[in-house]
Amino acid sequence: MSNQDPTSTNNRRTKSNFNKINQHVTSLFDSTDVEDDNEQVPRSPFVLTGLPPEPQEGNIEYKLKLIDPNPYRLEHLITQMNWRLQEGQGEALYEIGVEDCGTLSGVSSEELEASLTTLKTMADRLGASITILHERTLENDRHIVEVLIRKVPDDQHFIDLRVAVLGTVDSGKSSVVGVCTHGELDNGRGRARLNLFRHLHEIQSGRTSSITHEILGFNNLGESVDYGCCRTANEICNRSTKIITFIDLAGHKKYMKTTLFGLAAHAADFAMLCVDAPSSVVDTTREHFSYARTLDVPVFVVINKTDLCSKTSIQQTITCLTYLLKHRNSSTQFRPYVVQREEDLVKAADMFVEKCICPIFAVSCVTGENIDLLKKFLNILPPRLSTKDQERLSSLPVEYRIDEIYRNNVSGAAVVGGILKSGSIREGEDYLVGPLVDGKFLPVQVTTIQRCRVPRRIVRSGQAASLSLLHIGGSRLRKGMVLVSSTSSPEACFEFVAEIYLSMHHTNTPIRKGFETTIQIESIRQTVLIIEMDKEELHANKQAIVTFRFRNRCEYVLEGSRLIFRSGQQTKGSGRVIKVLRQIQE
Repeated sequence: MSNQDPTSTNNRRTKSNFNKINQHVTSLFDSTDVEDDNEQVPRSPFVLTGLPPEPQEGNIEYKLKLIDPNPYRLEHLITQMNWRLQEGQGEALYEIGVEDCGTLSGVSSEELEASLTTLKTMADRLGASITILHERTLENDRHIVEVLIRKVPDDQHFIDLRVAVLGTVDSGKSSVVGVCTHGELDNGRGRARLNLFRHLHEIQSGRTSSITHEILGFNNLGESVDYGCCRTANEICNRSTKIITFIDLAGHKKYMKTTLFGLAAHAADFAMLCVDAPSSVVDTTREHFSYARTLDVPVFVVINKTDLCSKTSIQQTITCLTYLLKHRNSSTQFRPYVVQREEDLVKAADMFVEKCICPIFAVSCVTGENIDLLKKFLNILPPRLSTKDQERLSSLPVEYRIDEIYRNNVSGAAVVGGILKSGSIREGEDYLVGPLVDGKFLPVQVTTIQRCRVPRRIVRSGQAASLSLLHIGGSRLRKGMVLVSSTSSPEACFEFVAEIYLSMHHTNTPIRKGFETTIQIESIRQTVLIIEMDKEELHANKQAIVTFRFRNRCEYVLEGSRLIFRSGQQTKGSGRVIKVLRQIQE
């Protein structure tokens, strides 16, 4: 990764406009006091008061109608569509029958047919496809249509998003992923989750203890492509223009470090927090939500097992979630947004990325209730990185974080998995990998590349991939290492300075100089010692600037990296690296 979070540019822009956005969202949801925990959870503002004014940036475009434009106007519209597609990394949403101010004027049936014909002509010129997401008829018999435009970028085979699956044990995380990716409902006894388990003890206990990846595809018509219609992952990728990679994480307390590693190291774009409807919100739910917010991962909620609860119980669970979203220790408050109909989806996806709301889905893996809504939401969910951010990261030196080491029978080669934070990696080129125990980096060659189990020749920033490395054995590699450009001069460190915040939800015992803890920085997990502090002791809910020292070996750390530190099974706090001390311990 570069020396700052890849979404930091978007974060600063979002923060600077937060007050304006918050006021606007509040007006959409009526004037109810934000702090009232007993308020009615709002439904789609699309249904209530129309849409907000058309955004100048982003991938959403409003058009009242598009009827027989002259050649000059058509070229202008095509250029505009191309720009919206670039803003959405290959996806754009068109609202037909909506004025620029957001007023729902609608169009007649003849005007709608002509507008869709023009829209298809524009899309065909760009090699894109169009899918009608939702059509609504107003009281005056006029129509409004939401259309998804999708074009896979020229340098990608498909659009790829990573979704981390969080939630307490027995909340049905693996069952939800299994139903979405295999196209079959659960039998009520956990049959849908069996395809995701990697170990015998997971099958016997029914509990995930490792990190599992599963994929769900969507074609250019917005239809899901899963193992119900495909036999292999390769076939799913070949038939899809968008791939959702689910990162299924453990929910049991004793596997918390594995869950934290998966969330931090696998660089999820979004997090799906599963809540068990009968049990409601529990401590593990709160802790997982806290992890995602600390690592700046947007969260949407899936309330599972609704077939076992009454509507009253589900509403009580939503009330608990409302309190969690508004009162959790965070600089930003979120409003719950229950998605019940298709017309809610576009607004949920749009506001979700802007971090104004937290979409909530109430589903059942047994009856299939709202599973299709969840899939459609994933289909229209846009990438987090803007075009500018993507270009900026691609121009930076290569930084590939290794989070998995695989066995390989080929002598002299090693296979690793990880995320490319910046730059681009090409097959056959030379790089450096490290740091080793002595802090050195060794030259290696990338011989083969795979993404989603499909061979590729190039990996670009933000993508997950597996690499086969020549000239180094797998026994010399470990999780937390990096692959960098051969022309760079990487330096490992034993010490770094961080600004930390001590959490309040566990012990009130203060920490002092000499305190030992386990720290997680992306794919790095190691015991550290506090050797310096800017105060005598640090109490709960307070901040401090401290100097950490790794106990076992040096690591490759960059300024701006987010961190979480734990002791035993308790999360102590979080923070950010502000300075790296470039020296190697003798």
